[in-house]
Amino acid sequence: MNKLLLILLSFTFINCVKSQPQQSLRDSVYVKNSIFEVVYSEVLEQPKWLIYKSINRPTNVNRGTMDFYTEKNIHTSDSKDYYANVYDKGHLAPAATFSDNMDNLKQTFSYLNCALQDQYMNRGEWRLLEEQERKWDDNENLTIKVELQFKPGTKLPTNATVPSSMVKHIYFEKQGKWKCYEFPNTKPTKGWEQHEVKHKH
Repeated sequence: MNKLLLILLSFTFINCVKSQPQQSLRDSVYVKNSIFEVVYSEVLEQPKWLIYKSINRPTNVNRGTMDFYTEKNIHTSDSKDYYANVYDKGHLAPAATFSDNMDNLKQTFSYLNCALQDQYMNRGEWRLLEEQERKWDDNENLTIKVELQFKPGTKLPTNATVPSSMVKHIYFEKQGKWKCYEFPNTKPTKGWEQHEVKHKH
């Protein structure tokens, strides 16, 4: 085989490899571990919904310098999406709720459990509602579902999509009743109690 033919074959092979489509991103990936279950969108690079239980766990460990980590074989957001903007790495299943042991706490730092959350909302009324959950669970277990809502045109230059709002559905297992709170993903202008809406499910 002459040198020219080898060059042509090599060129053709390289172009074929380059033209192969990248593995398509999945819109809904279901994951369940020991502390939460989630449907994650690789397209949005954000969770679509996540469920966890708040059951009055003792606080035995603290987060220290723990930071979020990516998951093998799932395309999530990462630290670049949270750089130099107004968004916190917002826990959906709160770290403080799962501080009974280091394994549980570490699982809350998966990017599967992380949303682009307005820093004022995350550190303000959202945090205060999480604290209220831990008061409620002194008396009964809670099952909590967080739903993220998205509108077109809210994608960052890094490709992650910013949620437009977040809805928290809280089921009181002893009473058999629901409370539901909806938060626009912006700086709050009212207390968490005033974000209560009629339960939609």
